[in-house]
Amino acid sequence: MTENGEDSSLHQSCETPAKGDSVVNDSRPLKTLLVDAKTCKEHNDALKLSQIARNTEGEIIPYQPRPPSLPRLSKGSKSVSLEETVRTRRLRNSQESLSDPAENGSSTDSLKEDQAVVLSGAATLRNDQDSTVGRLPAATTESPVFRDRGSSLSEYERRPHSQQSDPTDHRLRPTKLRLSPVQRSGPLPALERSFASATLRAANRIDRDCLDYVVLAKEKLGERLHRNLSDSRLLENMGSDSASVNSMRSTYSVLSPIRPQDVRNRSFLEGSVLGNGALLGAEELDRYFPDRRVGIYVATWNMQGEKGLPANLDDLLLPTDSEFAQDFYIIGVQEGCPDRREWEIRLQETLGPYYVMLYAASHGVLYLTVFVRRDLIWFCSEVEHATVTTRIISQIKTKGAVGIGFTFFGTSFLFITSHFTSGDAKVYERILDYNKIVEALALPKGLPDTNPYRSTASDVTTRFDQVFWFGDFNFRLSKDRVDVESIMNQTADGDMGPLLEHDQLSKEMKDGSIFKGFQEAQINFPPTYKFDIGCDIYDTTSKQRTPSYTDRILFRNRQADDIKVVKYSSCSNIKTSDHRPVVGVFQVKLRPGRDNIPLGAGQFDRSLYLEGIRRRITRELKRREAMKNQGSSTICTIS
Repeated sequence: MTENGEDSSLHQSCETPAKGDSVVNDSRPLKTLLVDAKTCKEHNDALKLSQIARNTEGEIIPYQPRPPSLPRLSKGSKSVSLEETVRTRRLRNSQESLSDPAENGSSTDSLKEDQAVVLSGAATLRNDQDSTVGRLPAATTESPVFRDRGSSLSEYERRPHSQQSDPTDHRLRPTKLRLSPVQRSGPLPALERSFASATLRAANRIDRDCLDYVVLAKEKLGERLHRNLSDSRLLENMGSDSASVNSMRSTYSVLSPIRPQDVRNRSFLEGSVLGNGALLGAEELDRYFPDRRVGIYVATWNMQGEKGLPANLDDLLLPTDSEFAQDFYIIGVQEGCPDRREWEIRLQETLGPYYVMLYAASHGVLYLTVFVRRDLIWFCSEVEHATVTTRIISQIKTKGAVGIGFTFFGTSFLFITSHFTSGDAKVYERILDYNKIVEALALPKGLPDTNPYRSTASDVTTRFDQVFWFGDFNFRLSKDRVDVESIMNQTADGDMGPLLEHDQLSKEMKDGSIFKGFQEAQINFPPTYKFDIGCDIYDTTSKQRTPSYTDRILFRNRQADDIKVVKYSSCSNIKTSDHRPVVGVFQVKLRPGRDNIPLGAGQFDRSLYLEGIRRRITRELKRREAMKNQGSSTICTIS
């Protein structure tokens, strides 16, 4: 063997197999094997004449060939063909070599290289066991291929010869050549938010409403992002995969898994305050409302007892200037139509299949209806209602109030719609109506008070976290009609400040005699009372009533800034009554709850839901049929 060790592999590869050794089948032609054998013989003859070594005393001794180091296979060992060995190695290293540009050559080149490695790799590694890797000459170690592959030697081959096991035991171990790991040439490109991956989008294919709203909410600086199932713009901006990863924690659905321990220790209908993962807790609240704010749409309308309802209620509940639908729809009606059930069906027909009626209550002709998004009904508590009449004779139920209270997650809500005494000068009577309602409205009944330290027995509005009071309060403008119309003509850009200076309700609220602790959004719409039916002209009858802001929406919260006003306006397109509906959109702060809150178990009016959807489908079919008939009709004209 020469000092550089380059010829040893060549020498060993040319040795003939010993007796009893298994012959390795070669897939190459016989002619090629004979040429290789002749070349090896000539090389060995020249090597014997030219290669010499000196001993420690400086004497020149003839070259003595070393015994072959190839391990002898046992007689019972199974012979393996070269083609099978190459196929096995290529399959094992396919994942490493795919990304290596140096190894992405043709299949013919790869086969040639693998054949050369199989014949010479094992002999080369065995003859070099007497020396360490560092003794290789500089020309060899500087090569990147040898350097990388030398660093990938097995731990056994790195040991000194004295620490290696017996060669007899080592013969049974197959030789394994490890390739160096693939190193990337540069940094990976940044991952864009517009990427598309079927793996990461698995949850979105199951439930298109399961999105990562935390990232989007932060980018919008706290702006409310409503999860409308029909909205696809949010899907286009999705780039984070955390929602898909989190939602796939469950094997069978996108829902969060429930541990058996939680099932044993908790009943979601009555609950337990122990343990984490409560159904109304912070984790579940953040999953549905990352910014912890819920959208509430409030509408109040004095219908004047008309039997005929508007042909379309979209302008009342789904105005075109709103970007998203809200989570709750609360509709209060005074002097409602005689058929209350028909009114509720029309509301369900307008809101469609995304919403269900959580509860409805009435007091004579006062109607109060609560609709909620269908997928949020599980987080609503049992609903309670109470009524109060302000008439001297209690059987006459045209004036009074009806209230509905419930808890959503850990926040309690109270909605009151009322109709106060009418008359321009009856301010004192209206204040008495208010005082009677706050004292006599018996709510809550069985629901736990979320903050009993701030509650008082004499005021129902102090026993809830968020309170909305709306209706026909009948407060007027303390001015003659001529003066009011003159001020309205002088107002520009919706500034109603000069007109509201004469508003009776605003004055009494400043004095603290009514609606204590309540607030009202800024009014930028004209008075909603009193119009001639079917037009935008104020009262032209002999009474010539003064235009006034009789229809209002007020709100109160226990914590400051819990309620944010998004919109406060009137609906001028509905003209079937002498009052114009007033609508308000609010963002309300939510807080986590505990499982001791009695839930409603997802109850809603199913028959109403089915009837409303049936009418919605029928209306759509009629519209399509009308368009089809209009498109197929022809008109003949004679010129």
